[in-house]
Amino acid sequence: MLGIHDFPLFVLSCILLNITPGQDTMYIIGRSVAQGRQAGIMSVWGIMTGVLVHTLLAALGLSLILATSSLAFSIIKYAGAGYLVWMGIGFIMNRKDRSALPDAPSSAPDPWKIFQQGVLTNVLNPKVALFFLSFLPQFVSSRSDQVFLPFMVLGLVFFTTGSIWCLFLVYGADWLSARFRGRPSAGGVLKKVTGALFIGLGIRLALSQAR
Repeated sequence: MLGIHDFPLFVLSCILLNITPGQDTMYIIGRSVAQGRQAGIMSVWGIMTGVLVHTLLAALGLSLILATSSLAFSIIKYAGAGYLVWMGIGFIMNRKDRSALPDAPSSAPDPWKIFQQGVLTNVLNPKVALFFLSFLPQFVSSRSDQVFLPFMVLGLVFFTTGSIWCLFLVYGADWLSARFRGRPSAGGVLKKVTGALFIGLGIRLALSQAR
């Protein structure tokens, strides 16, 4: 089918990979808890758009650059780590609405900005690029005359399964954080925890090695 083999196994693998906690999972949960459902949903679409970017790069072979150049890998890795740390510091230093989480939609942060941050968070993670470069080819037939279309189809499947799971996480995290909305200092505490989480993710990415 379209140069793809073992498609059911690929779908099962996608589901298992998606439900395994990772950097994107923690990022989405952190956003949802600290800033609400809309922020979480926009983070999901940002992260998943990044997945499509990585799929496209893998299909075009550009991810080979990261796999063969330690300098390119390091540059992207440290850029992504710095971006996560910068966002984490922003959460911790933000003094606005420290006493409670926002209750009204008008107090929510800019959705487009959150979407862009989600895209950058995913795209600037070189380990994701290497993952797609090593994972997707395992399900593309060597007899296929083309590679681009099978890669994109597999990427869209991963996008779909990942979006469903991540949206489930958003609603669950939002439901949990709703129990703390309006309580004195709860919003400030959750934002600081989210900031610390992002900083930790950034440090983890900075210390990671290509595999």
